[in-house]
Parts: sequence; C-alpha cells; structure tokens
Amino acid sequence: MNKEKYLKNHGFFLEDLIVGQEAILEKKITEEDIFSFSKLTGDNNPVHLDNDFAKFTIFKKKIAHGFLSGSLISTVIATKLPGPGSIYLSQTLKFLAPVFVDDTITAKVIIHEINMEKRKIKLLTECFVEDKKILTGNAEILVSSKSNI
Repeated sequence: MNKEKYLKNHGFFLEDLIVGQEAILEKKITEEDIFSFSKLTGDNNPVHLDNDFAKFTIFKKKIAHGFLSGSLISTVIATKLPGPGSIYLSQTLKFLAPVFVDDTITAKVIIHEINMEKRKIKLLTECFVEDKKILTGNAEILVSSKSNI
C-alpha cells in the first residue's frame, strides 16, 4: 500500500484529536444478532437463546450478551474515533442493565485524556438504550502519529 492510500483510509492521527471529542454508533439488536453472536463466541447460555428458560430469570425474557453491547464500542473505536489504524490496548466494562431483542443501543466514546509522548488516548466508553445507561467503562488506545508516517 502506498502512503497516499494509507492516509486516505486512515482515521484520525494523534495530532488531530482533542479532549472531549466524541463519536457514536446506533444498532438495533435483533434475534439474529444474538444467535450469530452466540454461534461466533460459543456462548450458548440459555438466558440469551431460550424463551422458556429466560422466563425464570430476573429479566423474565431473553437478553443480549453483554459483550455484544461491548463489541459496539470496539466498532466505534475502529471505524470512527480514532478510527482505522488505532490499536486497542485495554478496556474496562461495567454492565448496568440488560439489553433485549429490538432494543436500540447507542454506543458512545469520548476522549478524556491524550498522552502525546506515548501516542495513547483514554476514552470514556458507554452504551445506552434510550436514555438509560446500560454499560460504562474506559479504554486505552494507541493512535498513529503524523510524525511516524
């Protein structure tokens, strides 16, 4: 790949980022999403897949995998902020509420720290269903610098 093509396909560089910058992604969760995630990961807990089983849980119906919501954060980071070329270093997650079939998740990342010397940023990572926060955490991301290309 030549330098021009790399720059065209690259997300933000470290020098382009500012504290407070944010990006979001919305995704409606379908039964197919849950079944596909289960098949991909091997997590076949019946609380995600079996209506009869789920009736006896605290949620009373099937819930989406927590990491399905968490994976949307990864999508925001990889595609929007900081975008292509960024490298995930760490992520914390705290699951606050369930996600059900047909809920629309809004995944949001906000830059809250930039370390120019180490080429790292720290992000507040959150997911919401309507106005209810269902997941919160922090991520650390390695970001390309213009001086390295």
